Amino acid sequence: MKYSVLLSALLVALTLSACDKPTVVTPTVVTVPVPGPAGPTGATGSTGTAGSTGQTGTTGETGSAGEKGKTGATGEAGKTGGDTIVVVPAPAPEPAPAR
Repeated sequence: MKYSVLLSALLVALTLSACDKPTVVTPTVVTVPVPGPAGPTGATGSTGTAGSTGQTGTTGETGSAGEKGKTGATGEAGKTGGDTIVVVPAPAPEPAPAR
């Protein structure tokens, strides 16, 4: 029994020592840079040069004159009338004076 107690003690010691020991992880500290104040505004650039003027086109030719229109047909001569009677209505009588 002496050997069994010794053997058991050795097995326990070996078993416990074979276990993984947790490794301590130290967190990494990240520093975020804070932006500084804005810098001064830059100077205004110079104005560009004006472009060149385009060329003037040539004038087109004048068109030809149109043809003269044809003369229409001549109408018939009017007939002479007979005796014409003009009736003129009689003037309206004047109203009687008020009494």
